[in-house]
Amino acid sequence: MSLTARLKELVVGAPRDPLVAEARRRTALLTVLAWAGLGADGLSSVCYGPEEAFLALGQHTHLGLYLAVATFATVFVIALAYNQVIELFPGGGGGYKVATQLLGTRAGLVSGAALMVDYVLTIAISIAASMDALFSLLPPGWGGAKRYIELTLLLLLVLLNLRGYRETMRVLLPIALGFVLVHGGLLIWGIGAHAGQLPDLIRASVAETGSLTADVGWLMVTGLFLKAYSLGGGTYTGLEAISNNVNRIAEPRVRNGKRTMGLMALTLAMTAGGLILLYLLWAAEPVAGQTLNAVTFRSLISTWQVGDTLPEQLLLWLVLLLEAGLLLVAANTGFYSGPGMLGNMAADAWVPRHFRSLSARLVTQNGVVLMGAGAFVILLWSGGEVSLLIVLYTINVFLTLSLALAGLVCHWWRERHDDPRWLRRLSLALAACCLTSGILLVTTVEKFAEGGWVTVLITSAVIALCAVVRRHYDAVRDELRKVDALLAPPLGPEEDDEPRPPKVDRSAATAIFLVGQNRGIAIHAFLWVFRMFPGHFRNCVFLAVGEVDAGAVNGQNALRSLRLRTENSLHYFVRVCARNDIAAETRAAFGPDPVEELHRLTVEVMDDFPNSVCFASKLIFASDSWLGPMLHNQTALSMQRRMHLDGRQMVIVPLKV
Repeated sequence: MSLTARLKELVVGAPRDPLVAEARRRTALLTVLAWAGLGADGLSSVCYGPEEAFLALGQHTHLGLYLAVATFATVFVIALAYNQVIELFPGGGGGYKVATQLLGTRAGLVSGAALMVDYVLTIAISIAASMDALFSLLPPGWGGAKRYIELTLLLLLVLLNLRGYRETMRVLLPIALGFVLVHGGLLIWGIGAHAGQLPDLIRASVAETGSLTADVGWLMVTGLFLKAYSLGGGTYTGLEAISNNVNRIAEPRVRNGKRTMGLMALTLAMTAGGLILLYLLWAAEPVAGQTLNAVTFRSLISTWQVGDTLPEQLLLWLVLLLEAGLLLVAANTGFYSGPGMLGNMAADAWVPRHFRSLSARLVTQNGVVLMGAGAFVILLWSGGEVSLLIVLYTINVFLTLSLALAGLVCHWWRERHDDPRWLRRLSLALAACCLTSGILLVTTVEKFAEGGWVTVLITSAVIALCAVVRRHYDAVRDELRKVDALLAPPLGPEEDDEPRPPKVDRSAATAIFLVGQNRGIAIHAFLWVFRMFPGHFRNCVFLAVGEVDAGAVNGQNALRSLRLRTENSLHYFVRVCARNDIAAETRAAFGPDPVEELHRLTVEVMDDFPNSVCFASKLIFASDSWLGPMLHNQTALSMQRRMHLDGRQMVIVPLKV
């Protein structure tokens, strides 16, 4: 093993065999790991969402009581509606799949592009908010180190995720559990300590609301409340993460997915609603350089009078370090959900298919790297300003939530004659859709000039780029269909009297052909070889690799289908050779790296057939644009380089499309 390979294995771990069931089980998340990993995206929003909502009330903090109740209820309404997504789409994909299949491909593109930006922002905002929580405890002069620590943490998360998400979550799970236990205890104690004030707080809130209504009218009061409620919409972000990744949860997926969603909704609703109530009971007011949570918990802990043996500062450090840690767990959700969503979009040709490829660790590493690079740029551009990132983040999240829930509404309306549960489910989906759409509208209008225009611009640019990629893939696919129809027409059912290929002679001249998904490409190389070297080659060996990508690794059925497609494709070429009285055999391999597997197969065949030459086709596009090299994996060129370094012969046959 080379030094580079050893270093890579040291950093990201040893390769995994995707064909072994144990390897797939090791990548699946149990309920607790799914809650800690995927649920952290939602739970971490309590570190900034309730604060944004509460501060938006301004001087009218008495409305915070209604805000706490509304927050508690909204979490459960959205979570219950998204349980329907888990049921209807147990293969994962969440908002993107729902919008695509229930509203159409254009809606799916908008949802996918918004999610792509959203997951980059998930990473950026979580890391930035994590550092805000930590630096609340440090002197203001230390703020200059904040950006460097953010970028260092980002790099560490990228490296952790290249090893595998489950391994990462084992490291981060104690942080999530510690956050829930410590914050849950603080909330219970903090509310309980002032529980006697609750009746007075309720009476005062009702009285002040009535007084304010008499002064400015119900319409103004309602508008103020809805504005604060909407601007605190960050509290509800992350609820879609579980449905987006239900395919990564251990079997039975639907049941475990619903359990995870229920656990996340319960912890999020109680923590978010409890924090707003805590702000009211402890009369929290903003302090420059500190989060409102830090101010509240500092006041709470200061009443304990714990003495010298357990300083108050140490307790506050523990609380805010757990907040910072949970936000890092939430940042990790972007590294998990983002690449998975990119894989779904790659399957539909909206983004380069490389984002569907897996590494030797069965990680969609191209997506991980892209998410990390995007978050790096966002953190540098924004300076880690959480209030700005919340605006960018919230608009995209609620765009995807609203599209998915609108898709559910359409679905249950279409199913009203066939499903007796349609009315109850439609009502729930409609209520959730109205909530998310309202939050989206208010946030976009209120914050458009304060940064909202940036996320609209970025998401629009991503949509346009995806449309260009899809147009290219569609054009190439149409051309390849023509090539297949012309050069590789169907041979029909195999008859009993169909000719069989002659027996191979391993010492005779042999042509090795690399076969891909399109038969016409390989037939083009086959015809070219026998036209250029008539009567020279006596044997043909056809090699194919079934790429185990993000879709194929999900289960045994997908792998069986991949194996069957690969074997059927290879058998086609044997029948062609038999009809031309040419000896032929096939070999296949399966793995996440097609070039690696093809290289291994080719070396084996060349050792078996010492008088052999390898041939492959390369697509040449009529318009030599920048898209070609980016969107096609250039397997033939990579193979030729490896074979030439080995001192073996390989010829590339160009095919213009």
